[in-house]
Parts: sequence; C-alpha cells; structure tokens
Amino acid sequence: MARALDVICLGRVAVDLYGAQVGGRLEEMRSFNMTLGGSSGNVAFGTARLGLRSSMFAKVGDEHLGRFLREELAREGCDVSHLGTDKERLTALVVLGIRGDGTFPHIFYRPDPADMALTADDVDDDYIGSATALAITGTHLSNPRCAEAVLHALTAARDRGTKTILDIDYRPVLWGLTRHGDGEDRFVASAAVTEKLAATLERFDVIVGTEEEFFIAGGSTDIVTALRAVRARSSAVLVCKRGPLGCVIFDGPVPDDVEQGLVCAGFSVPVLNTLGAGDAFMSGFLRGHLRGEDLATSARWGNACGALVVSREACAPAMPTWDELHDFMDRSSDIAEPAHDAVLAHRHRLASRRRPTKDTYILAFDHRTQMEELCDDPSRIAQAKGLLLQAARAAKLDAVDVDQGVIIDGRYGARALAEAADTDLLIMRPIELPGSRPVAFEASPSLGLELSRWPTAHTVKCLVRYRADDAAGLRAAQEGAMRTLAACCAELGNELLLEIIPGGDDRTDALVAALTRLYDLGLCPDWWKLPALPSAADYARVGQVIQDRDPGCRGVLVLGLAAPMDELCASLRVAATADVVRGFAVGRTIFAAPLAGWFAGDKTDAQLTGEVAARYRTVRDAFATARAAHRQKTPHEVLGDRA
Repeated sequence: MARALDVICLGRVAVDLYGAQVGGRLEEMRSFNMTLGGSSGNVAFGTARLGLRSSMFAKVGDEHLGRFLREELAREGCDVSHLGTDKERLTALVVLGIRGDGTFPHIFYRPDPADMALTADDVDDDYIGSATALAITGTHLSNPRCAEAVLHALTAARDRGTKTILDIDYRPVLWGLTRHGDGEDRFVASAAVTEKLAATLERFDVIVGTEEEFFIAGGSTDIVTALRAVRARSSAVLVCKRGPLGCVIFDGPVPDDVEQGLVCAGFSVPVLNTLGAGDAFMSGFLRGHLRGEDLATSARWGNACGALVVSREACAPAMPTWDELHDFMDRSSDIAEPAHDAVLAHRHRLASRRRPTKDTYILAFDHRTQMEELCDDPSRIAQAKGLLLQAARAAKLDAVDVDQGVIIDGRYGARALAEAADTDLLIMRPIELPGSRPVAFEASPSLGLELSRWPTAHTVKCLVRYRADDAAGLRAAQEGAMRTLAACCAELGNELLLEIIPGGDDRTDALVAALTRLYDLGLCPDWWKLPALPSAADYARVGQVIQDRDPGCRGVLVLGLAAPMDELCASLRVAATADVVRGFAVGRTIFAAPLAGWFAGDKTDAQLTGEVAARYRTVRDAFATARAAHRQKTPHEVLGDRA
C-alpha cells in the first residue's frame, strides 16, 4: 500500500541555544546561536534533508520560538500539519556548550513543555496509518499524559501496518534523576525507568540506542545481559550505537559476544560535538531502512551521517543532504577532517539555504551616495527608504513561482529593514563602502563583528568594480577582501551576492575572465549580480563558466546601471532568454525620477509610491513576459537562440 509519508517523528522538539564561544564555560558565554533541536525534531529535520517524506508530531508554544521551529522544519520539507500549537505552555528550550575537552554541558528548560503536552486525544489514527513508520523517543514515556498518547499512537500503528521504531533517548535529567545542571549525564540506573521502558518494548519493530541506553532498557550494565533482557521482551531489530566504533545490529538471538552481531564500522573523524550524532545516525539509518536497503547499508549511512555531524558545531543544521552523504562516503579515506573539506563545506552550504531558487525580482534602493546628492537630510532619506519599501510591497505579485525582494542599506534604511522582516520579501543588504576601490566594507569596527549583527535571512550584497587584468596590487587587495567576506558569510550562514562591474567596452570578455579568476580563488557566491549583456550568446558564455565551476550557484541577477527605461526593458528581454539569469536587481531606473520630485516637494508620499510601483511593474513585466515566451519554445528553438 502506498503511503503519503515515510516517517512520523513523535517526541522532543526544542530550541537549542548553542554557546558561540567554543571552549568556554556556559557561565562565560557572550552569545548563543539558535537552532532547531530535540531528538525527534532533529530526526524529522535530518530525514527530510536526506529526502524522506517526514512529519513532526508534537506541540510547540504559541510564541516566537514555536514559530521558529515550525518554520525551520517546513523550510526543510518536513510536514508540520500535526505540529500543534499549545496556547498555555512554552516551547522547550535547551542551553548548550562545547567545551572542547569532550564535555558538553547543557541545561534543559522543560518545566511542562509544549512538546510533552500531547494527549491520546491528539492522536489521529488515520494520520499514523499514512506513514510507513512511526519513530518515537523514550523520553515521552516519562510523563503519564504523554505516555498515554505514545501508547495510543503505537496501537494505531500496529492496527494499520505502520512500522514502529524506538529511539531509547535516555536523558536521566528528564526522568527527574539528576540535578538540572547535570543535563549531560547519560546514565543513572533506575529500576522504575527500566520497568517503564520494558513494558513497551514488545510494541516495536526496531529499537535503537547507545550501550548506556540499552543498559537502562535491559536493567543491567553488562551489555550482553542488557541486550538479552530486551530481546526477551521484543523481537525487534536491535541497533546498538557505539560512537566512533559504529554500531552492532542483532536481528535474532543475542550472542555471547556483541562482536558476533552484525558489526558496522564507523568513520574516523575529529570530534567537535557529539550532541546530535545519534539523531544523525537515526536519520541515515531510516533513509536506508525505510527505502528497502539491507541493515548493513542502512547502518553505514547512519554511521556516515553521525560522523559528519560530530565534526560540526550544531545538531539539526549539521545534518547532511543525500549528495553530501554520498560524497563523504565515496571520499572518506581521503578526508581527514570533514569540517575543513572545501567540497563538503560548499555542498553543506547549499543545503542550508533558507529559500528555494526561483526567478527573482529585486527592487534595489540601497543607494547612499546618490540619495545624499539629492538630499542632505538623513531623516528624509530614511523616510524615502520606507516609502520605497511600501512601493515594493504594493507592486508585489501574488505568485508562488517567483521570489521578490529588496536591497536596503543599514545606514539610512534601518527602519525599512525592520519593516521588511515582517514580510516574505527576500532581503538583501549592502556591505561595501560606496565608491571604494579597492573595495572596503561599511563595517564597524570589523567585518566579522558587523555581519554577526545581521539576521541570517539577510543576503550580503557586495559591489566590486573588478577586472581580472587590474594592476596586481589593486587586484590582490580586492580579491583578499572578497575572500574574507565569503569566509565570514560561510561561517555566519548568510548568503552572498557578488556584484561585479568590470568597466570597459569588452564587457562579456571581462566578465568571463573575472568570474573564472574568482572561481579559481575558491570564491563561490550564492548569486552574481552582473551588468546586462548584448545577446543570448554572451549570457551563454558567462553561464558556462558558472555551470562548470559551481552548478549550485543560484544564478545571475541583471543590474540596471541607471539605464533609461526603454533601454533597460529591452536588455531584460534579452536576459530572460538565458537560463543562467534568474531575474534582475534594479533601482535608479525605477525610482530616480519620482524620488527627485518627492525630495523637491513636487510629489506626495502616495504619488511617489504609486509611480515607483508602476515603473517597477513595467520592468518586471518586460522580463516576465519574455521569460514566459522563452520557456514555451521547443528545445530546438531554444538551442537555436544560443547558437
């Protein structure tokens, strides 16, 4: 029977606040990085990233953190139709640190959290039956109310032929067995917990845990004795995770020596953070197991996922994609440190993008010098930025197949940036100091510190007047600045748009040379913003460089350079026939004349926004109409255009 979902993940989903100062005590953290966490949340995220149709079954609070978790899961492709909102309880929270000495302090803030507020009434039997598998975490058996929901879901799964999987997920602190400050403790013997777990073991087809987790499930600190106690209660496939050693699997009687089980070797990698490794293992294992792979293959995928995650800082964000996973396995013998492998890092960066690639229309009004020439009153410039944002919103298409956005500066556009955050507009933001050559950054007091203050959703835009044949000193200075910027963006998770203006009459030749040179230096921006080119053949030359060097690049946005409206629209009609072009990012052609009138007092606010919106639509329609006509052509006609 075909099922709508591969796996439903029932269990913990929380916000993780990771201390950003690796090696320090939690008491000394200056800042924290917010990520999705919780064992079930991580598995729902990880399996979705690996291509499974996953669903999250839990609850979050009716507040910002709950919305963050919902958005993170949905962005990764996880179904959140059964991720409920609890109006009374707060979203679960965990504060974590990476000491660098093999210890990982963490504090669970879970006083009656939303994710454990599930009741039997929340279980939709048909929903459970829509999945190939139901994966739960043992922590949800620690609360009587939540345990009732788990047992109901397990019964529904058995009645409907849904495979059942247990991640023992033993955290003594969550069973009330340790102090709050001992969240990293992984094992405390407890007959009561063993009894609680043992009563459910017969309900599962697969049981996954570390050695310590099998100790608690089996009631013994001897691993063979513990595994045999679990086997006495369950015929499930038993998967015992053993950290860097990999795992061992028992699909039948437990032998006298665990090494006589199905031993699946791990991958040797430097360990930065073990938190989330088990959830990564589960994600990879399920990707294989639920798609018909044998246990050894499934375990190998799980081990590889775990190895990648322990080499990185966070949990869910560290999860690999399908392509990334196989690239690592294919080259594992040659990769000493996955975290420092450029190919893996780039693949992972592509996986972390917050939005899919679509045709993209951008109204750019990050201009600072040009507006200062029109008006010397900063408050009026700031007001103008707000009105231009209103115009962009008024002209926005109600369409799901295109992305629309703005480029706004922080110098005069801070208020507009804040307003744009509450929209679904793509937000880009300049970092370059206007007019600088070699390029310098409008940062205080340093580039890294400046970007650390930007939301991750802001794409960093940098204009560089650059040619590959510039004087050696100038070229080296510009290239060094761009490489530093790219490294900061990669570290902080912001996308990067490089705007290259080469100057000269040899525009296509200069762009091909510039992009080739920058790719040779290892620069792989998410976007290129480039001047318009005269023909489809010229775009094909530029596009071939991008395709050959970085197939994951989002593509080219065409800039306007204040061209007259008719000239710009004509150039966009040409650009629309090029697959490498994703759209445009245009400003002065659209807003310069109306804004000059507004600064002069000849236009009202409404007239300014109305005229800018109308001119924006003209530009947008020129590109979109030509794009639609191009896509309706036969493949033969399209190839003819490129000849």
